[in-house]
Amino acid sequence: MEHSFDSLEGLNERQKEAVLATEGPLLVLAGAGSGKTRVITHRILHLIEKGIAPQNILAVTFTNKAAREMRERMRALLSNLSPSALAVSRAAYDALPLLTTFHSLGVRILREHHGLLGLRRHFAIYDRSDSTKAIKRALDESGYGPKEFEPRRMLSIISHAKGNAMTRDSFGEATRSYVEEAAAVVWERYEHILKEEQALDFDDLLLKTLRLLENHPETKAHYRSLFRYIHIDEYQDTNKVQYEIARALAGEIPNICVVGDADQNIYSWRGADISNILQFERHFPGAKTILLEENYRSTQTIIAASNTIIEKNRNRIPKTVFTSNAEGEPIGLYVGYNQDEEANFVATTAQTLIGQGASASGIAVLFRTNFQSRALEEAFLGLGVPYQVLGVRFFERKEIKDVLSFLRLALNPDSTGDLARVINVPPRGIGKITLLKLIEKNRNGLNASAVAKVAEFDAMMKEIGEYARTKPLAETLRFIMKRTGMEDLLKKGGEEELERLENLRELVSLGAQYDNSLRRPADGGSPEEAVEQLLEDAALQTDQDELKNAKGDEDAVKLMTIHAAKGLEFQYVFITGLEEGLFPHERLAIDDPSGPRTDEEEERRLFYVALTRAQKKVYLTYAALRTIFGSQRVSMPSSFLADLKEEHIEECNPLPAGGAGGGLLSGFERTIYID
Repeated sequence: MEHSFDSLEGLNERQKEAVLATEGPLLVLAGAGSGKTRVITHRILHLIEKGIAPQNILAVTFTNKAAREMRERMRALLSNLSPSALAVSRAAYDALPLLTTFHSLGVRILREHHGLLGLRRHFAIYDRSDSTKAIKRALDESGYGPKEFEPRRMLSIISHAKGNAMTRDSFGEATRSYVEEAAAVVWERYEHILKEEQALDFDDLLLKTLRLLENHPETKAHYRSLFRYIHIDEYQDTNKVQYEIARALAGEIPNICVVGDADQNIYSWRGADISNILQFERHFPGAKTILLEENYRSTQTIIAASNTIIEKNRNRIPKTVFTSNAEGEPIGLYVGYNQDEEANFVATTAQTLIGQGASASGIAVLFRTNFQSRALEEAFLGLGVPYQVLGVRFFERKEIKDVLSFLRLALNPDSTGDLARVINVPPRGIGKITLLKLIEKNRNGLNASAVAKVAEFDAMMKEIGEYARTKPLAETLRFIMKRTGMEDLLKKGGEEELERLENLRELVSLGAQYDNSLRRPADGGSPEEAVEQLLEDAALQTDQDELKNAKGDEDAVKLMTIHAAKGLEFQYVFITGLEEGLFPHERLAIDDPSGPRTDEEEERRLFYVALTRAQKKVYLTYAALRTIFGSQRVSMPSSFLADLKEEHIEECNPLPAGGAGGGLLSGFERTIYID
């Protein structure tokens, strides 16, 4: 009699096929809303049911939010196993498979083998702000003036090269322009600064991991033996270095399952290589491919419209998404006279939907570029509709970064960036010359007053370090607030300072969550590990993590870029600014103006992603006039609108006086005839 697996319950035939195909390379092409996370978690559950030890299973995704949700689902599945699998359930629950992000996996591997790279275990992780400051210093020390090269552009060039698995030497040998030659020089100095600081940037977390696996066969063999079954989510978003890490870990007989959708590849500007998913069967000979085409999220109208859009792309693996959901409402189209009228329509309609019983948090307003949010925010404020703009990150607030810098510096005294940040927080009267001598590790020339102040600071940092290694994280954070004087200073301030104090108290509450997560007997975590995890999460946080972590995340309409919305879903979605030159975008790449123009097919994929975020209804809007960089311009409707079928669209504008509506094109005509 065939064994009945809990892992197969509630799955359709294609999903079951993907769950059962556990041996060898597997490509799961998962259309939007087709239950790909469900497939991954049920596949892992099935492996455990078959007797595979949880520690031999690895699942990698792209955001902390996605990894956290996957872990929560996995725990729920394991805890609900039937009595016949109880022994497996207990063992599995006590040793959850590693469900993580690429960057967190890199941190884990690098910390375990830090000695091979000449790093402290508690190396610093530079976020973009830290890296930009280091690049500015590298430019200066390399003899380039601040006006000659923009630091963010220089960082982008170096980051792109690292994402392509290039070392500084290989990049230097392949330079083709003066800018790239300068980047090679700056990169060398930048590497020296990072080494001095005992720090790695985002890209190093991947590139150094790859080099470690390549240069140390015994380390690679260890992880190949450990991770016998590998899962990679959002595979279409992998870059070259991530692909190479996957190849290195998979080994000669790869049990690797990748899940993704070429139609949702929207990150080529930051190195994602669509060829990784398009050529998976060539990279892993003998691979099996399974298509998940049934959408469980959206209405038939939304699916039909999104299929119409994406089928025009050529660089894709053909598939046709379908759904058994209801037909649903037509897609709304609104043409505003200008961006303010467009924004007012969006806010008013959202207000009406909420009045009809919709949840505010179930409504999303999407835009192609961040500048579009200003008019939208004004409209929502004017009507008193609650909203939240994605992008103001908790961990980027000054007071939060200050406390985390104290924490990092206590564990990594070589981090001169953290030293410079907090040595006078609050003010301690330590001057710039004294700070410079401390950075240069030259204390001999300090006068008596400076020696006393520095000694007091050193004693405080020693106490913080002792707390961090021996006390619960929440207690350590409270100690930092008190011992440094930050708490007393903020208590004496005005409303803004008290708000900052509330943010610090929120950080302590967050620290308690890390303490609790490490108190499970199976985890065996120490206070130091809680500190490491907090610092890692703070450095690697994404915009989407703010949806869960942001203070005041109540029932509010979400305003965000389409890129930030990827992986999310909402009942109602507004896609704004559908104008030629804005969406699809025509501007040169933001970080590298000398780079290629926007990829037309990627812009179409971006529109497809936006459409498929919606469950019930989509509203499309654009403005006949839009002010950009202080200049007003007449807009032409996006070419994407002309690609949609008229049967899927209904106009939301009032009918013109004295006549019936003229169909889809009547909205276009209003764009041209402006008094």
